[in-house]
Amino acid sequence: MRAVLRRAAEGHARRSQIGTMRGPMSVHPQVQALLERVARSPLPPYHTVSPFVARRIYRDTRAALAPKAPALPEVRLLAFHNFAMRVYRPVAGEVMPALVYFHGGGWTIGDVDTHDALCRQLALGARCVVFSVDYRLAPEHPFPAAVADCFAATRYVAEHAGELEVRAIAVGGDSAGGNLAAVVSLLARDAGAPAIAFQLLVYPATDQRCATPSHERNAEGYLLTRDAIQYFRRHYLPHERDWSDWQASPLLAKSHADLPPALVLTAGYDPLIDEGRAYADKLRAAGVAVDYREYA
Repeated sequence: MRAVLRRAAEGHARRSQIGTMRGPMSVHPQVQALLERVARSPLPPYHTVSPFVARRIYRDTRAALAPKAPALPEVRLLAFHNFAMRVYRPVAGEVMPALVYFHGGGWTIGDVDTHDALCRQLALGARCVVFSVDYRLAPEHPFPAAVADCFAATRYVAEHAGELEVRAIAVGGDSAGGNLAAVVSLLARDAGAPAIAFQLLVYPATDQRCATPSHERNAEGYLLTRDAIQYFRRHYLPHERDWSDWQASPLLAKSHADLPPALVLTAGYDPLIDEGRAYADKLRAAGVAVDYREYA
């Protein structure tokens, strides 16, 4: 599980933002072209519009920028009371590892459609069944609704592994989804179930206090802005007292011991890079096997 998810995630990172950086960083020309394209866009910033409009902008933007979605032999929807899961199976009739995936979007925007191409790529690249969770969004459903949905989805996959033809369950997500994957891993450890084999944390948000130097250094000009972060946090966590709750800020959990091995990917110009790196350091200090990769 560890190896296949690492290959899939690293392959996507190379296609998306190219280049592990260890020294002084410069923006890759492809990324610079994207930033300039966004700067010229007539679309309003997320923080200036309603969540309904922001969702539409995000959906349309992702659709315009996403690579062609590869075909899979099985893509289907599982619907539940509070959430749904889109299931991506790269090979029919074979028991395979599972990845329960939580999309990004500040807990406020995004859905299974915005992350469809990515989940298809993960299923093919990692040869695993991907369960993309359509969890409830803020502000209609603020914290901790998304946490409850993502934990319930992971528990369902584990409890029905036989009929779903899966094994070795991993969790993963990007940005807000990386936050949810980290929190689900902590919840599963504390509850004693479900057993999680691996965490795929892609530029995870791990500290809702948003006080690290990278929040200042990368506040503007790199897609995710300080205004957008505050907008999302205001909708997901309307009460400041919740910012330090470990189910919102997994970096602040009392213990990070006995958690699943993790692959943590961060982006050099992301406001979230410092807290992503800090979370990898916390896991490593607690004895968890961590592979940390930084891209620009």
